[in-house]
Amino acid sequence: MATRVETESIAATRRRPARRRVRVPWSSIAKHGILLFFCLIILFPLFWVFLLSIKSLPDAYTNHIWPNDFDFSSYRTALTAIDTLPQNIKNSVVLTLATMLITTTVAVLAGYALVHLPTPGKGIVLAILVGSLFVPSRVTGLISIWEIQDRLGLINSTWGLLLPYQTLALAVSVFIMRGVFQTIPRELAESARVDGAGSFMILRRIMIPLVRNGVIVVLITNFIAAWGEWLLANTLTNDQEQRTLTVVMASANAGFGQWLWPTMAAMYVVAILPGLIAFIVVQRWYMRGLQEGALKG
Repeated sequence: MATRVETESIAATRRRPARRRVRVPWSSIAKHGILLFFCLIILFPLFWVFLLSIKSLPDAYTNHIWPNDFDFSSYRTALTAIDTLPQNIKNSVVLTLATMLITTTVAVLAGYALVHLPTPGKGIVLAILVGSLFVPSRVTGLISIWEIQDRLGLINSTWGLLLPYQTLALAVSVFIMRGVFQTIPRELAESARVDGAGSFMILRRIMIPLVRNGVIVVLITNFIAAWGEWLLANTLTNDQEQRTLTVVMASANAGFGQWLWPTMAAMYVVAILPGLIAFIVVQRWYMRGLQEGALKG
């Protein structure tokens, strides 16, 4: 009898489905943990500056990160203490938009020509572009840039900054667009030519919709480079009204006083806010552009 019971128990045990062992994805957890750690390192200074900007002046002297009382008067002071600030903001906006538009247009045309058109001297053009990336032009060529601007009569002119801005950003922009155009099969352009389409028609009707995300990557890259540029804007302009917001913000310490930290923090928030808003709006297309070949060399 005992033998029969044991036999039935063993058979029932065998019929039971084996429990699956839950495998903990430690590698995925470690990767996400590392990414989260570096995101916190990047975001914490921004969060700290924002909290500092909404502190009262006595509260800013303490070592507490979180403010005891929320005081937004620093933003009113930051926006009204400098008489030329509205003009400086306008200079930055106009100069940045013009740099984005011109540089992106040239980069799209150059990238299309280097990939889908029989352009002579492609190797030489690429070699020059690669060589320019290894030279810190803003530092080594600063004197030459100043002399060229002086001969052209563009010193102390906001619009005069447009020429060096787009020139220095052009190499990276062309490489990005070249990488995006390389992801499009050449057979697509050749079949359109067989149907009688010209080069500009192919670019406008076929290529531009396909490289739209790459164009957004170039626009954001040029926006960041032009909006936050300081060295050329500080060197090539003298009058306060002709300078950009970045230069005025960097020199605002003398006007506000050394210890008015909330006001200085409010100025930094005002300066970086347009870039953050722009990136939040287009981040989806920006990431798609990177995945579709914008980083392809």
